Amino acid sequence: MLELTDTQISTWVASFILPLFRVLAVLMTMPVFGTSLLPQRIRLYFGVAITVVIVPALPPMPPVEALDLSALLLVGEQILIGALFGLSLQLFFQAFVIAGQIVAIQMGLAFASMVDPANGVNTTVISQFLTMLVTLLFLSMNGHLVVFEVLVESFTTLPVGSGLMVNHFWELAGRMGWVLGASLLLVLPVITSLLVINIAFGVMTRAAPQLNIFAIGFPLTLVIGMGLFWVGLADILSHYQSLASEALQWLRELARAR
Repeated sequence: MLELTDTQISTWVASFILPLFRVLAVLMTMPVFGTSLLPQRIRLYFGVAITVVIVPALPPMPPVEALDLSALLLVGEQILIGALFGLSLQLFFQAFVIAGQIVAIQMGLAFASMVDPANGVNTTVISQFLTMLVTLLFLSMNGHLVVFEVLVESFTTLPVGSGLMVNHFWELAGRMGWVLGASLLLVLPVITSLLVINIAFGVMTRAAPQLNIFAIGFPLTLVIGMGLFWVGLADILSHYQSLASEALQWLRELARAR
Protein backbone atom coordinates (compact mmCIF):
# COMPACT_ATOMS: atom_id res chain seq x y z
CA MET A 1 0.00 0.00 0.00
CA LEU A 2 1.38 3.40 -0.99
CA GLU A 3 1.70 5.79 1.92
CA LEU A 4 2.23 9.50 1.41
CA THR A 5 3.39 11.90 4.07
CA ASP A 6 2.22 15.46 4.50
CA THR A 7 5.63 16.71 3.40
CA GLN A 8 5.48 14.80 0.13
CA ILE A 9 1.99 16.04 -0.64
CA SER A 10 2.97 19.63 0.19
CA THR A 11 6.02 19.40 -2.06
CA TRP A 12 3.98 18.08 -4.98
CA VAL A 13 1.32 20.71 -4.53
CA ALA A 14 3.88 23.53 -4.25
CA SER A 15 5.74 22.33 -7.36
CA PHE A 16 2.60 22.96 -9.40
CA ILE A 17 0.51 25.58 -7.59
CA LEU A 18 3.22 28.21 -7.05
CA PRO A 19 4.38 28.28 -10.71
CA LEU A 20 0.74 28.27 -11.80
CA PHE A 21 0.03 31.55 -9.99
CA ARG A 22 2.99 33.27 -11.63
CA VAL A 23 2.02 32.02 -15.08
CA LEU A 24 -1.61 33.01 -14.65
CA ALA A 25 -0.64 36.48 -13.39
CA VAL A 26 1.39 37.05 -16.55
CA LEU A 27 -1.43 35.82 -18.80
CA MET A 28 -3.99 37.98 -17.01
CA THR A 29 -1.99 41.22 -17.33
CA MET A 30 0.07 40.97 -20.53
CA PRO A 31 -1.24 42.33 -23.84
CA VAL A 32 -3.08 40.10 -26.34
CA PHE A 33 -3.63 37.25 -23.86
CA GLY A 34 -4.77 39.50 -21.01
CA THR A 35 -7.49 41.31 -22.96
CA SER A 36 -11.21 40.70 -22.69
CA LEU A 37 -11.18 39.20 -26.19
CA LEU A 38 -9.84 35.97 -24.73
CA PRO A 39 -12.26 34.35 -22.24
CA GLN A 40 -10.96 33.80 -18.73
CA ARG A 41 -11.65 30.09 -18.96
CA ILE A 42 -9.40 29.80 -22.01
CA ARG A 43 -6.67 31.74 -20.19
CA LEU A 44 -6.99 29.40 -17.22
CA TYR A 45 -6.69 26.32 -19.41
CA PHE A 46 -3.76 27.85 -21.25
CA GLY A 47 -2.02 28.69 -17.97
CA VAL A 48 -2.52 25.16 -16.65
CA ALA A 49 -1.15 23.69 -19.88
CA ILE A 50 1.95 25.90 -19.76
CA THR A 51 2.55 25.05 -16.10
CA VAL A 52 2.26 21.30 -16.73
CA VAL A 53 4.84 21.58 -19.52
CA ILE A 54 7.41 23.69 -17.64
CA VAL A 55 7.16 22.15 -14.15
CA PRO A 56 9.61 19.27 -14.86
CA ALA A 57 12.30 21.79 -15.89
CA LEU A 58 11.87 24.13 -12.92
CA PRO A 59 14.08 24.15 -9.81
CA PRO A 60 12.68 22.55 -6.63
CA MET A 61 9.95 24.53 -4.91
CA PRO A 62 9.84 25.07 -1.14
CA PRO A 63 7.25 22.92 0.66
CA VAL A 64 4.19 24.81 1.80
CA GLU A 65 1.28 24.16 4.12
CA ALA A 66 -2.14 24.80 2.63
CA LEU A 67 -3.45 26.88 5.53
CA ASP A 68 -0.16 28.48 6.56
CA LEU A 69 0.49 32.21 6.31
CA SER A 70 3.81 31.57 4.58
CA ALA A 71 1.97 29.81 1.76
CA LEU A 72 -0.26 32.83 1.20
CA LEU A 73 2.80 35.10 1.16
CA LEU A 74 4.46 32.91 -1.46
CA VAL A 75 1.31 32.94 -3.59
CA GLY A 76 1.10 36.73 -3.32
CA GLU A 77 4.75 36.99 -4.30
CA GLN A 78 4.17 34.97 -7.47
CA ILE A 79 1.14 37.07 -8.40
CA LEU A 80 3.10 40.32 -7.95
CA ILE A 81 6.05 39.08 -10.00
CA GLY A 82 3.80 37.87 -12.81
CA ALA A 83 1.77 41.10 -12.79
CA LEU A 84 4.99 43.12 -12.97
CA PHE A 85 6.05 41.24 -16.11
CA GLY A 86 2.65 41.74 -17.73
CA LEU A 87 2.40 45.44 -16.89
CA SER A 88 5.87 46.09 -18.29
CA LEU A 89 4.62 44.79 -21.65
CA GLN A 90 1.44 46.85 -21.37
CA LEU A 91 3.59 49.98 -21.30
CA PHE A 92 5.06 49.01 -24.66
CA PHE A 93 1.61 48.68 -26.25
CA GLN A 94 0.33 51.86 -24.64
CA ALA A 95 3.07 53.84 -26.37
CA PHE A 96 1.33 53.19 -29.70
CA VAL A 97 -2.09 53.99 -28.22
CA ILE A 98 -0.86 57.37 -26.98
CA ALA A 99 0.77 58.02 -30.35
CA GLY A 100 -2.57 57.47 -32.06
CA GLN A 101 -4.29 59.80 -29.61
CA ILE A 102 -1.77 62.57 -30.29
CA VAL A 103 -2.13 62.28 -34.06
CA ALA A 104 -5.93 62.20 -33.85
CA ILE A 105 -6.03 65.35 -31.73
CA GLN A 106 -3.64 67.22 -34.04
CA MET A 107 -5.57 66.40 -37.23
CA GLY A 108 -9.01 67.01 -35.66
CA LEU A 109 -10.05 63.36 -35.64
CA ALA A 110 -10.32 63.01 -31.88
CA PHE A 111 -14.12 62.95 -32.08
CA ALA A 112 -14.00 59.73 -34.15
CA SER A 113 -13.77 57.29 -31.26
CA MET A 114 -14.87 53.72 -30.87
CA VAL A 115 -15.04 51.16 -28.10
CA ASP A 116 -11.84 49.18 -27.79
CA PRO A 117 -13.03 45.56 -27.54
CA ALA A 118 -9.79 44.51 -25.89
CA ASN A 119 -9.88 46.96 -22.97
CA GLY A 120 -13.51 48.12 -22.97
CA VAL A 121 -12.72 51.86 -23.16
CA ASN A 122 -13.25 54.51 -25.84
CA THR A 123 -10.23 55.17 -28.03
CA THR A 124 -9.72 57.02 -31.28
CA VAL A 125 -9.87 55.12 -34.54
CA ILE A 126 -6.17 55.73 -35.21
CA SER A 127 -5.22 54.35 -31.79
CA GLN A 128 -7.33 51.26 -32.44
CA PHE A 129 -5.67 50.81 -35.84
CA LEU A 130 -2.19 51.06 -34.30
CA THR A 131 -3.17 48.64 -31.54
CA MET A 132 -4.29 46.00 -34.04
CA LEU A 133 -1.17 46.59 -36.14
CA VAL A 134 1.19 46.21 -33.17
CA THR A 135 -0.67 43.11 -31.98
CA LEU A 136 -0.20 41.43 -35.36
CA LEU A 137 3.48 42.42 -35.45
CA PHE A 138 3.99 41.18 -31.89
CA LEU A 139 2.51 37.76 -32.69
CA SER A 140 4.09 37.40 -36.13
CA MET A 141 7.58 38.13 -34.75
CA ASN A 142 7.11 35.64 -31.89
CA GLY A 143 7.19 38.25 -29.16
CA HIS A 144 4.88 36.07 -27.05
CA LEU A 145 7.38 33.21 -27.25
CA VAL A 146 10.11 35.51 -25.93
CA VAL A 147 7.84 36.45 -23.02
CA PHE A 148 7.23 32.79 -22.18
CA GLU A 149 10.96 32.09 -22.42
CA VAL A 150 11.74 34.88 -19.95
CA LEU A 151 8.92 33.66 -17.71
CA VAL A 152 10.35 30.14 -17.53
CA GLU A 153 13.87 31.47 -16.92
CA SER A 154 12.58 33.73 -14.15
CA PHE A 155 11.96 30.70 -11.94
CA THR A 156 15.73 30.19 -11.91
CA THR A 157 16.84 33.83 -11.70
CA LEU A 158 13.98 34.82 -9.35
CA PRO A 159 13.21 31.62 -7.44
CA VAL A 160 10.13 31.31 -5.29
CA GLY A 161 10.71 33.04 -1.96
CA SER A 162 13.44 35.38 -3.26
CA GLY A 163 11.51 38.59 -2.51
CA LEU A 164 8.97 40.91 -4.09
CA MET A 165 11.38 43.09 -6.08
CA VAL A 166 10.18 46.32 -4.53
CA ASN A 167 12.82 48.32 -6.37
CA HIS A 168 11.49 47.07 -9.71
CA PHE A 169 8.09 48.56 -8.94
CA TRP A 170 9.78 51.97 -8.72
CA GLU A 171 11.47 51.23 -12.05
CA LEU A 172 8.07 50.44 -13.54
CA ALA A 173 6.79 53.84 -12.42
CA GLY A 174 9.85 55.47 -13.95
CA ARG A 175 9.09 53.88 -17.32
CA MET A 176 6.05 56.14 -17.72
CA GLY A 177 8.36 58.80 -19.13
CA TRP A 178 9.72 56.25 -21.62
CA VAL A 179 6.17 55.62 -22.86
CA LEU A 180 5.56 59.30 -23.55
CA GLY A 181 8.94 59.72 -25.23
CA ALA A 182 8.37 56.68 -27.43
CA SER A 183 4.92 57.97 -28.41
CA LEU A 184 6.30 61.34 -29.45
CA LEU A 185 9.11 59.65 -31.38
CA LEU A 186 6.58 57.65 -33.39
CA VAL A 187 4.51 60.62 -34.53
CA LEU A 188 6.97 63.51 -34.37
CA PRO A 189 7.10 64.09 -38.17
CA VAL A 190 3.30 64.04 -38.42
CA ILE A 191 2.59 66.43 -35.55
CA THR A 192 5.39 68.77 -36.68
CA SER A 193 3.91 68.98 -40.16
CA LEU A 194 0.41 69.54 -38.80
CA LEU A 195 1.74 72.26 -36.49
CA VAL A 196 3.24 74.09 -39.47
CA ILE A 197 -0.08 73.79 -41.31
CA ASN A 198 -2.01 75.20 -38.36
CA ILE A 199 0.44 78.10 -38.07
CA ALA A 200 -0.07 78.79 -41.80
CA PHE A 201 -3.83 78.86 -41.29
CA GLY A 202 -3.34 81.28 -38.41
CA VAL A 203 -1.30 83.60 -40.64
CA MET A 204 -4.00 83.39 -43.33
CA THR A 205 -6.65 84.34 -40.78
CA ARG A 206 -4.69 87.42 -39.75
CA ALA A 207 -4.04 88.42 -43.35
CA ALA A 208 -7.62 87.87 -44.55
CA PRO A 209 -10.08 88.04 -41.62
CA GLN A 210 -13.05 87.66 -43.97
CA LEU A 211 -11.84 84.20 -44.97
CA ASN A 212 -13.82 81.39 -43.30
CA ILE A 213 -10.81 79.48 -42.06
CA PHE A 214 -12.89 76.89 -40.21
CA ALA A 215 -14.67 75.80 -43.39
CA ILE A 216 -11.36 75.40 -45.21
CA GLY A 217 -8.90 74.48 -42.49
CA PHE A 218 -10.71 71.59 -40.82
CA PRO A 219 -11.20 69.33 -43.89
CA LEU A 220 -7.79 70.30 -45.28
CA THR A 221 -6.05 69.48 -41.99
CA LEU A 222 -7.89 66.18 -41.81
CA VAL A 223 -6.97 65.15 -45.36
CA ILE A 224 -3.34 66.23 -45.03
CA GLY A 225 -3.07 64.53 -41.63
CA MET A 226 -4.38 61.25 -43.01
CA GLY A 227 -1.92 61.49 -45.90
CA LEU A 228 1.00 62.17 -43.56
CA PHE A 229 -0.05 59.32 -41.30
CA TRP A 230 -0.21 56.97 -44.29
CA VAL A 231 3.27 58.04 -45.42
CA GLY A 232 4.59 57.63 -41.87
CA LEU A 233 3.43 54.00 -41.77
CA ALA A 234 6.34 53.16 -44.06
CA ASP A 235 8.70 53.47 -41.07
CA ILE A 236 6.43 51.84 -38.49
CA LEU A 237 8.28 48.52 -38.72
CA SER A 238 11.66 50.03 -37.85
CA HIS A 239 10.13 51.95 -34.93
CA TYR A 240 8.38 48.80 -33.74
CA GLN A 241 11.56 46.74 -33.85
CA SER A 242 13.55 49.25 -31.82
CA LEU A 243 10.81 49.75 -29.22
CA ALA A 244 10.02 46.04 -28.98
CA SER A 245 13.71 45.17 -28.52
CA GLU A 246 13.99 47.75 -25.75
CA ALA A 247 10.79 46.57 -24.05
CA LEU A 248 11.77 42.89 -24.15
CA GLN A 249 15.29 43.72 -22.97
CA TRP A 250 13.82 45.57 -20.01
CA LEU A 251 11.64 42.53 -19.32
CA ARG A 252 14.78 40.39 -19.21
CA GLU A 253 16.39 42.87 -16.83
CA LEU A 254 13.36 42.64 -14.57
CA ALA A 255 13.65 38.88 -14.55
CA ARG A 256 17.46 39.10 -14.34
CA ALA A 257 17.52 36.74 -17.32
CA ARG A 258 20.12 36.43 -20.05
